[in-house]
Amino acid sequence: MQVTSNTSICADQKMWFSMWFLSAVVTFGVAFFPMFYRLIENRNKHFKNETQFEQSIVNYLKNNGKESPMPIEPMKQRNAKLWTASIIFIVPAFVIVYLLSKDLAVHEHKQDTYLSATLPERVFMPQTVPLTTYALLTIATLGVGVVYWLYKTVNLYNAHYKAHLAVEKELNRLMEEQNSVGHM
Repeated sequence: MQVTSNTSICADQKMWFSMWFLSAVVTFGVAFFPMFYRLIENRNKHFKNETQFEQSIVNYLKNNGKESPMPIEPMKQRNAKLWTASIIFIVPAFVIVYLLSKDLAVHEHKQDTYLSATLPERVFMPQTVPLTTYALLTIATLGVGVVYWLYKTVNLYNAHYKAHLAVEKELNRLMEEQNSVGHM
């Protein structure tokens, strides 16, 4: 049983924040629309694929006589088109950045629970997202701090995608070892 799926590799596309931000400056903010759309859409694809990944972990744990830590509950999908269109009103952009940050923190905590029950050594460490600090920074700078917050959010998602690939490789290795030992 393999953990990886072809769709996982496609969904976990990193974003280059500098390029998007500079494009937004040059286009007087228009490039923020495709940037937010891509960020939300990548998040949705990753979380959708994560449900399959978690099911593979549950199956692996059952094969080893262990119980899964908690029932699989998929992360809520966000409407990328609606959310992207809403940033025209500016205030929703702050809410979107907050929710994207919060969703990643919840997702990583959930993933850490599954992986700590599965992997013999800790391969994945959840990132800490100081939401309060970013919110206060944004308020103190009269909204300008949201650019830094968005930068950090994009980088956190990129780091998560990279860590997720490493975890998938490690789980595949463990499952292959189990299968080869089981066939002997």
